[in-house]
Amino acid sequence: MQIHAFRLDVTRTKESDPLLLKGTSMSTPVLDRTAPTEHPVLDVLAGRWSPRAYDAANEIDEAKLNAALEAARWSPSAYNLQPWRFIVAHRGTALFDQVVSSLVEFNQLWAANAAVLIVSIAETESEDGKPISHAVYDLGQAVAHFSVQAHHDGLVVHQMSGFDPEVVREFADLEPRFSPTTVIAVGELGDASGLPEGLQQAETAPRVRRPIAETVILSA
Repeated sequence: MQIHAFRLDVTRTKESDPLLLKGTSMSTPVLDRTAPTEHPVLDVLAGRWSPRAYDAANEIDEAKLNAALEAARWSPSAYNLQPWRFIVAHRGTALFDQVVSSLVEFNQLWAANAAVLIVSIAETESEDGKPISHAVYDLGQAVAHFSVQAHHDGLVVHQMSGFDPEVVREFADLEPRFSPTTVIAVGELGDASGLPEGLQQAETAPRVRRPIAETVILSA
């Protein structure tokens, strides 16, 4: 099995790595979280990861946020039903605090530093009551497009399942046919030393995935 990876002894540039921190020399080694892939993939896919260290001093770049939402808008969906909705909450707003309140305590420890929290919502039924069986699948595709575009533009994204959907349903006054599914932290990469010790270790732990051979259950 051939493993493709990129190491810190290679000079990295802002062009090849959008997450080089502002003000850091382009030849200075920084945290490299590039995936050790079995086969070559696009740089933006290999470089995408899910940190918990967010820069609490920076506000979101609205152009980058809108570009990520546009990428989600143009993701594929069955019959082009686009069964997704988003709640976009900026840090410092009452809406942001409401989203934070829906998170489990573990996620509240770090996610409150993100510039934006987004609730992803699946439309599980049409307005006329017809079930949309693929809603969660299509929502996942939209969020994937969002996360890749965001990483490409130098933002970091971390998706969370640890939240109370009913809290969101109540403050957003959602109809039953809309199902809050995940909360997404978005912002700029921060200093991991500000995280609790256990989370600091997670920021630098080796990245691992199940081998392709264990994922493809039948092939001919």
